[in-house]
Amino acid sequence: MSKPEVLLPIKVPPLSAGAPLPHIFADEGRLLIAYLANIPDPSFDGTNPRSVSAATSNQTVVILAADPYLALQFGPSNDETISGHRLHGLGLQPYSAFEVENSSWIGSLERANRSHSSHAPELLSGYRHFILTFHDSTIEFVAASFSTSLHEGAVLAVLMEAAVNPASLHVEVGSLSR
Repeated sequence: MSKPEVLLPIKVPPLSAGAPLPHIFADEGRLLIAYLANIPDPSFDGTNPRSVSAATSNQTVVILAADPYLALQFGPSNDETISGHRLHGLGLQPYSAFEVENSSWIGSLERANRSHSSHAPELLSGYRHFILTFHDSTIEFVAASFSTSLHEGAVLAVLMEAAVNPASLHVEVGSLSR
């Protein structure tokens, strides 16, 4: 009998509750997630919110880098439907980051891999399941670990720079922690 899943909050730079604009770059081994950080503007009085896009400059952008990673899901649930997510009863909340211990997703990946002639159950033992819940979407990924860094610019430009030039991720502002 497998252990029940447990949802644990983890620390990442705070996700913007307004328009975090998550963008992803992924290939078979490297995952980059860019999003706007929730950095309060002391001059904002709440009356005239500004509109931002992935091309809006002068933003505080978080780059989360996982290398290697194993799997990725990007889509529902949003902040209004998070109560329908299978992990909501364990404490899943919007605008947050979590690790899923005893992940059934990792378990299903391991079971699927059993068909390989060189399969070893411990192959996935170093991988962990993470969830980021944004305003309009949720990102779940399986990786050994990840790091985060803060950058100034437009989400899309910062992400493309990180994809082309991994050395641009040198500003470590956080790493995996609970």
